[in-house]
Amino acid sequence: MSNKQFSYDLAVAYRIYPKVSANPPPIFAEDKFKLAELCVKSFKKSLGNLRVKIWVLLNNCPPEYETLFTQLWPADDLVLVRYPGVDGGTTLHEQQRLLMEQTDAEIVYLAEDDYFYLPDQFQLLIDFMKQNPDADFATPYDCLDLHVTDLHKCIDEIRPQGGKHWRSSLSTTHTFLARRTALIECRPLFDRLFHAFSGRVSPDLAMWMAMTKKRVFNPVKFVAWLARHRYWSASIFLAWVYCWRQILFARRFTLWTPTPSIATHVDCKLEAPGIDWRQKYRASVETETSPARSD
Repeated sequence: MSNKQFSYDLAVAYRIYPKVSANPPPIFAEDKFKLAELCVKSFKKSLGNLRVKIWVLLNNCPPEYETLFTQLWPADDLVLVRYPGVDGGTTLHEQQRLLMEQTDAEIVYLAEDDYFYLPDQFQLLIDFMKQNPDADFATPYDCLDLHVTDLHKCIDEIRPQGGKHWRSSLSTTHTFLARRTALIECRPLFDRLFHAFSGRVSPDLAMWMAMTKKRVFNPVKFVAWLARHRYWSASIFLAWVYCWRQILFARRFTLWTPTPSIATHVDCKLEAPGIDWRQKYRASVETETSPARSD
């Protein structure tokens, strides 16, 4: 890591939107505000004593969403950025831009608003990045797919650290940790995908395939998946169409995933394995006092 002295341990760009996603969450499926509150508070608890600068990208959010953050972060550590209803790809691209251009921290985090975190565990991500200088990206989310699908049956490296087993992975979602320098290296790729998909959210699997260079050199799997797993084959195709420069000429980036998980996507079908997340949600709700909410 750089010898530069940074003011913060972590810089965060947190995207938030006042509607529930298409896949229903197992809690607060009809109330995005309460879901967002649950997730934001869990994130704050997970950060522990880390020094954090956070940019909140509010996509057409009413005032109570801003209150979630102003009540949890000091004004000096918080920047509210308001968008009047834009495509998700726009705020994703803005996340990347803000974290590349800030100079408060070398380790940065792109966060979505429907992830629930375990308390006082985010430090493990920071420690892993600091103690493994070859790690470019990391995710707090141990997706079930990593354990059960043919897509992720790659030759991976495992590193034990901090009570977790860290696995070099093919892909993750749009919620991930990065070195700012690695993010800057990937800027041409991010910009190309943003413009290619006209501001819509770009295909994350194709993006990660190009960056980690896993599966993109396997024509046998591409053909085999055409019948039953077209999304996987389509992602390989899209990676070559839009990211061929990265695949052929740029370096391979590494992405690491912890087992057991540090966080989960709050989605009925996508929760991280090995942890009773429903019990964690209930316990968090029972111990939290909600802030005043305007109607």
